[in-house]
Amino acid sequence: MDPGMTTFDAIMFPADDRPPHVVPLMTSILNVPGASPAGEPPYRCGRLPHPEVYMDYIADQLGSQAWRLQLIEALDGMLQKFATPYIVFYPVLSRDGMPFPVNKCIREIQGDKFDERRAWRGNLVVAKYKDTKYTAMIDASMADFPLIKNYLSTTLALTIVTQPSVLSLSRTP
Repeated sequence: MDPGMTTFDAIMFPADDRPPHVVPLMTSILNVPGASPAGEPPYRCGRLPHPEVYMDYIADQLGSQAWRLQLIEALDGMLQKFATPYIVFYPVLSRDGMPFPVNKCIREIQGDKFDERRAWRGNLVVAKYKDTKYTAMIDASMADFPLIKNYLSTTLALTIVTQPSVLSLSRTP
């Protein structure tokens, strides 16, 4: 293994019929132009996560440009944030330009709240962080699953709007 590569356990929610399970999430020393430890949460710990390894059909050569993230800092109705927050990594650019498949696992979790237009798509990878400043990634386990499941049961995905050579994120009403 490359000495700069470190793994942390994360939870993967496969888009197919497999159940959620723990996977080793590779991280490398941060060496991304414009990403600083003071910047976006996943970069504050000085490591670049590689969730794309678990994302089927993702545009291979784009690295972190092919996925986006969403913070899990609290559940609906909570007055305080989690002491150890999570980040959901999800794919946005496929290698063939086609949309990712609807994530069946999350569709089942959402039940009657499922909305095809704002469905989570592709394989999701959820990483856990040591503190609310995202200074270090730590191992997640299936003991974290109930909190993440609760969050995903009530949170719809960001809708991806693509135009030729332009990618923007927007919420649908």
